[in-house]
Amino acid sequence: MKAGLVAAIGAVDAIRAAGVVLRGDVVLAAVQGEEDGGLGTFALLRRGWRADACIIPEPTDLAVIPANSGALTFRLRVHGLATHAARRTEGISALERFWAVWRALQALEAERHLVVDPLMERWPLAHPVSIGHVAAGDWASSVPDLLVADGRIGVALDEPVAATRAALESAIEEVNAADPWLRDHPVEVEWWGGQFASGRLPVDSDLISRVQAAHIAATGAAAPDVHGAPYGSDLRLLTAVGGVPTVQYGPGDARLAHGPQESVALADIAVTARTLALLAIDLCGT
Repeated sequence: MKAGLVAAIGAVDAIRAAGVVLRGDVVLAAVQGEEDGGLGTFALLRRGWRADACIIPEPTDLAVIPANSGALTFRLRVHGLATHAARRTEGISALERFWAVWRALQALEAERHLVVDPLMERWPLAHPVSIGHVAAGDWASSVPDLLVADGRIGVALDEPVAATRAALESAIEEVNAADPWLRDHPVEVEWWGGQFASGRLPVDSDLISRVQAAHIAATGAAAPDVHGAPYGSDLRLLTAVGGVPTVQYGPGDARLAHGPQESVALADIAVTARTLALLAIDLCGT
């Protein structure tokens, strides 16, 4: 996102340096808190800022993204019964009870992909269910009596957040009902951390074609690809809360994000800056 911000600043600087006088205003909003649910963008909208169009310079690999699936962070607590490892059969391992939960989450993920929105068909999983962190036990010579697993479940395009939560909670309830121990000591579900609904550009907007035209003018290349993204973003706040037509277009590949090789090609930053400058001139007029 630093690369996208640099590209946006470069676009504004280029318009000024060229002496172009726009009839409309360009707002460069450097917000924070997107990873925690978009508090910066929400605050921006709450203060009354609105626009006729918005480009989020997310790392889209220069594709145009008019829609995002959502993502809800959850925590599971699986209870067992601790005992000395030498008397393992007299305890209940929370780790062993988690395997049924894991299989249920895999089945839930498969069920939720039987029908996928056409914008998301390019992805093997349009709205994945994933466990990102697991902690269990106190030391090697004891049966663990608690396992805590943190994960995220994707929200399909146009799916209510309440329906997504209900789907996961129902899957866990089925696991609890099928296991004699878990019936009396049920797996607990907690919703915490980032909670992203899905979002989509209104179908009557011409913003996609305008971004594509600006990209073509900036590069001389073919129109960029258009598809939805399998992660949550501030797009859903801008479109749903602010009523601002919004797409994502920016430098960098999201596959490298959140990892040790996170980087962005300088050439892509330059292309993004040129495209954003031309788009601003198109949208605002001179």
